[in-house]
Amino acid sequence: MLTLYHGDNSVCSQKARVALAEKALQWESVLLDLPRGDQYKPEYMKLNPDAVVPTLVHDDLIVRESSVIIEYVDRLSPENPLMPTGRAAEMTTRLWLIRAISIHEAINTMSFATVQWRRVQSLPPEAIDAELVRLPNPQVAAKRRDIYARGVHSVFVGGALRVLTVMFRDMQAALENGPWLTGERYGLADTTLIAYVDRLDRLGLKGLWEGRFPRVDPWLRASQARPSYATAIAAFLPPAVVGGMRSAGEAAWPEIARQLG
Repeated sequence: MLTLYHGDNSVCSQKARVALAEKALQWESVLLDLPRGDQYKPEYMKLNPDAVVPTLVHDDLIVRESSVIIEYVDRLSPENPLMPTGRAAEMTTRLWLIRAISIHEAINTMSFATVQWRRVQSLPPEAIDAELVRLPNPQVAAKRRDIYARGVHSVFVGGALRVLTVMFRDMQAALENGPWLTGERYGLADTTLIAYVDRLDRLGLKGLWEGRFPRVDPWLRASQARPSYATAIAAFLPPAVVGGMRSAGEAAWPEIARQLG
């Protein structure tokens, strides 16, 4: 039995759900309420001491980290293989899987500097302190504190923009060779990135690639048109959440555009 512990609007959870959908695998859902703090409950932290989602449990095996999860899922069935054949394509895919760690950090930064920054403006300092003290990693807490205080002016935003610019540059180059990141067939690299680029799109930040990296948008729209997107991402996002995300991102865009130069 496959059991996925996940969050509705978590990009890494979306990534895992897309892989499960593409492979047409049956799985049991344990949906955590992240704003409520389900990820900090002792029973979940036994599965994932970092208090992050997703976590996949396959019988008695615990699989953490979304890039590891989606490759593991791909290996569970020979049907619709997502890892491309050929050494070059496989190496390229594995590089994207590794790069997803820094890309996720960048997406996390942009989400917190827009949507979450707006949320905490109405909170008293003690409420923010209580939220941050629950984070197991003090480095993550320090980053979040800075973003909560400075929003898009945080130094972490500048770093995130650099990571994302390089990502879009490399996507543009890869898409010169076909509609998908490793050629003519949708694969694990596309599964790796769709939730991240979709998050930026939902934040109204398509200016990060629009006009500069023209092959990215057709790739995004083609990914969003796949059945896996509808069931793994769109189905978990209430319209009110989507509207709030776009409003916060668009309000921050002029400063983000200024930093891009």
